[in-house]
Amino acid sequence: MLPQEIIRKKRDGHVLDEEEIRFFVKGLSDGTIGEGQVAALGMAIFFQGMTVDERVALTMAMTRSGDVLEWDLDGPVLDKHSTGGVGDLVSLVLGPMVAACGGYVPMISGRGLGHTGGTLDKLESIPGYNVLPDRERFQRTVRQVGVAIIGQTRNMAPADGRFYAIRDITATVESIPLIVASILSKKLAAGLDGLVMDIKTGSGAFMPTYEQSVNLAESIVSVASGAGLHTTALLTCMNEPLVSCAGNSVEVREAVRYLTGEYRDPRLDEVVMALCAEMLMLGGLAANAIEAKQKLRQKLEEGEAAERFGRMVAVLGGPTDFIDRCDVHLPDATVVKTVSAPRDGYVTAWETRKLGLVVVGLGGGRTRADQTVDHSVGLTGIVRVGQYIEAGAPLAVVHGASDDQCNKACAMILDAVVMNQIPPESGQIIYREIRSE
Repeated sequence: MLPQEIIRKKRDGHVLDEEEIRFFVKGLSDGTIGEGQVAALGMAIFFQGMTVDERVALTMAMTRSGDVLEWDLDGPVLDKHSTGGVGDLVSLVLGPMVAACGGYVPMISGRGLGHTGGTLDKLESIPGYNVLPDRERFQRTVRQVGVAIIGQTRNMAPADGRFYAIRDITATVESIPLIVASILSKKLAAGLDGLVMDIKTGSGAFMPTYEQSVNLAESIVSVASGAGLHTTALLTCMNEPLVSCAGNSVEVREAVRYLTGEYRDPRLDEVVMALCAEMLMLGGLAANAIEAKQKLRQKLEEGEAAERFGRMVAVLGGPTDFIDRCDVHLPDATVVKTVSAPRDGYVTAWETRKLGLVVVGLGGGRTRADQTVDHSVGLTGIVRVGQYIEAGAPLAVVHGASDDQCNKACAMILDAVVMNQIPPESGQIIYREIRSE
């Protein structure tokens, strides 16, 4: 069997059989298929798509390309995954919250992809935090703390790990079959009992239109069902950053503020509570959404969710006093500049993808797979859609490594904002729920 013939077959719009998919995935894992061939198949799938059977076969082959975890715990094994957005720090607070309510969350996360931030890049802002522990340490952390957020190890869905990195630099990120297989292979390898998907839609999402987002959600739920994993998908708004900051260390700070109760951004809170409630219901830890949210709120107010996050950080190599002294431990940018509003008016919209690209341009993301991330850079104080500001008032604050870098970022932010004298209509944050049949 030749890789180029499989590429040719998909390029010409034909359906790949399970054996061909397994062969290509094996080559992804052992390196016998070159990067150019991987990129070519990714582009062929991008344009030609895949049937549901192909998607299930690709997902299962990637799952079985490495270890599949098994658990013997006194509670359900649950997880959540987001399709990516700007200022989306949900994973950082959700995992500890669900763990505090009796669930176990072995979260396999990714790095930044395209214009969106990556949970692993955020966690690596924390000195000493090991995002790639060995299997024994990972499982021990989940048992002891209830949550561990890590990256793909070499032995867990290794085929996806390689494909993921190549997609990021070859403009095939937005392919629904590849998104589905990438997400679900990691989740299935983690040995989950239930999964909740946060499917973003809007100007900062990979699927910017509502129709595309519904298509992705339905595909994930159907493929997950075909693979035997109970899954619920929520469609949520990404027409502006979820929180008023974007970057790595700045989002970790915001997560600590949420967990400790110093400040809970209302948009973040609505999304987090909805996703957590779905997880508790999937895991049989709550009978309905009202009961679930009451439990979650109680664990937040009692400080147990924050304590779980702190313990996770410590067990995975970070500071033992991180929750109490996060500002001491997290890196600060060299240069900080305020972007001033060019005129009076309401902020009626953000081109959110552009804000994500600002962070990438500052060094907070990657343009090459091997690029080092600057964890200190990012944006804070991003004005919310619907807020009225006067000319000269702060529109956002840029954290960068140099004056030149910050000046370029300021210009991009001004290009990304839409202002008007008429206030915008308030919109929904959670649009729809899609569940397995």
